[in-house]
Amino acid sequence: MVQSRAEDVDSYLAEVPEERKVALTRLRELCRAELQGFTEVMAYGMPAYKRDGIGEIAFASQKQYISFYLLRSDVREAFAERLAGYDMGKGCLCFRRPEKMDFVLLRDLLRATAAAGPGKIC
Repeated sequence: MVQSRAEDVDSYLAEVPEERKVALTRLRELCRAELQGFTEVMAYGMPAYKRDGIGEIAFASQKQYISFYLLRSDVREAFAERLAGYDMGKGCLCFRRPEKMDFVLLRDLLRATAAAGPGKIC
């Protein structure tokens, strides 16, 4: 699954591979709990969380990995040490296997994003 045509996040999660469903559902629940004041939407074929109309967080089930998009450069910079050991692109944290997802780190990134207020997007 590269880019979904799902119209909402429930439909998106219904179509992900079974071996990823639990992890992605847990990630969605974490996003919904930590990102107060954000709107959950589908954007570019993946679940995304917008504040004031601007996407700051997203995630996706890609062919080879699960992507967590942290679009706030200030939060990425603040977590540079903790992110150093992970497969991280400019704004994308990749997990090759669902069981390797670090939900403590993800929660902390979500909390930092929510607490920081609107900011620069990469």
